[in-house]
Amino acid sequence: MNSLGRRHLISLVVAGLALVACSSDDPPASDTSTRSAESALTVFAAASLTDAFTEIGNAFMAQYPDTTITFNFAASSELVTQINEGAPADVFASADLSNMSKLTDADNNGSEPVEFATNQGEIIVAPGNPLGIASVADLANDDLIVVVCAPEVPCGKYAAAIFENAGVTVTAKSLEENVKAVVAKVTLGEADAGIVYSTDVRAAADAATGVAIPADINVVAQYPIVVTKDAPNPKGAQAFIDFVTGPQGQQILASYGFTTP
Repeated sequence: MNSLGRRHLISLVVAGLALVACSSDDPPASDTSTRSAESALTVFAAASLTDAFTEIGNAFMAQYPDTTITFNFAASSELVTQINEGAPADVFASADLSNMSKLTDADNNGSEPVEFATNQGEIIVAPGNPLGIASVADLANDDLIVVVCAPEVPCGKYAAAIFENAGVTVTAKSLEENVKAVVAKVTLGEADAGIVYSTDVRAAADAATGVAIPADINVVAQYPIVVTKDAPNPKGAQAFIDFVTGPQGQQILASYGFTTP
């Protein structure tokens, strides 16, 4: 073979090796979720999801070791306002449908919202219920210090609906920024009772007692989740949502008292 032929053969071999090397860098289709999750992720989630999502985040990062999740827990109304004003978020998980609608109405969703959990209202009181609060009607007693969430916050809307369903007028002594603040008021002895989620009473453990609200006047809180339109990491965001709605995420949510949609 002459020198020109040898050079041509070497060029073909080198090109072939380069093609194989490039192909080996591309993961198979089944590995796309792993690849998509290997970066920073910012999740805006309702305050009532704090404990459950913290554990879900740890489980997700254990499965995807190169992922770092930053959570922003607050009232859904506050979170959607931040996102609509340009705050960088990959995922938004709301404690109600109306605040999710504020996101989708502004065309700031990058996927269709998916409902992943439900919750319900419950009265929270001091440990052992020393004042003997037995029903929603008892909260109308002006001698009681009752606190609820602000009306724009999901737990505040749910409380208002419960009072309306019960046919009672309750004058709250304070309107809190999120459900965790209501829990804090009661567990610190600054309030006699409040309307929170069942999961919050459960999380308070020995620091509080719950008084059940009958189903006919209670509300079902629906929790939707979505990838935001301007998500810096949309593939990682979808991988996180898939994890939340998958078996492991649902098991963790159930362990905190959340129910399935």
